[in-house]
Formats: sequence, C-alpha cells, structure tokens
Amino acid sequence: MDTMKALSVTRTWAWLLVHGFKDVENRTWYTNHRGPLLIHASKTNDREDWRRLQRWLQRRGVHVPDYDAIPFGAIVGQVTVFACDRTVSSDWHNPGQYGWYVRDAAPFHTPVPYRGRLQLFNVPLDAVPEART
Repeated sequence: MDTMKALSVTRTWAWLLVHGFKDVENRTWYTNHRGPLLIHASKTNDREDWRRLQRWLQRRGVHVPDYDAIPFGAIVGQVTVFACDRTVSSDWHNPGQYGWYVRDAAPFHTPVPYRGRLQLFNVPLDAVPEART
C-alpha cells in the first residue's frame, strides 16, 4: 500500500501552513524527509493564539476565518519540505529550533478526518484523494 508522510500541527499553525502564510514549521528535532508532507490539524485548543494571529494578519490585509471555522482532527492540506536546519531564514523560524522549510502550500477543499500522531506518520494514499505525490 502506498503511503505519504504526515505531521500533526495545532490547527492554527496548520491553517497558516497549508494556506501559504507560514513557510516554516518549528520542531525540536531534525528530519531527513524532503518532499510532499500532509498537514494534520490536531484537536489542540489554541483559541487565544488564533485571536492574536488573526489581529496580526488582518493588520496586514489577510482575511482569516473565525477560529470555529478552522477544521481540526483532520488532514487539511499539504506542503513540500525542501530544507531542515537551524539557520533562521524566516520570520516564522524560532531560533534554537529546527526549521522545516516548506513551499507549494495546498489546502484541501475537503478536510479528511484522521487521527493524528506524534512525530512523522504514514497515511495511506487512498485515504487522501486530494494528495499530490
């Protein structure tokens, strides 16, 4: 069975990643993975983070949905990982952490309900019809 790598991210950061606003995901660990990566929006509640980000993005002319409209507990899109290092090359990269640099953000029209996991995990391709391999 063919699979694709996936990463669970809090729903706020997942939305920003798959819509192309956030070009790096911060992690305490390095990954050798390069290429397509499914983004799973976890059920973690980060409503206050979203309010702060919403205000910050709206001041920059970016319209963002209300927190309750952001999907969670689902694979919401994908990105392509092209680098992973500690050299800060983005405003989104937290110094001291590994930055997983991404491009080719693509939100899915229909989020795919799926259980997230820690670390990278495999998702069967047949479970994610919109995935681009």
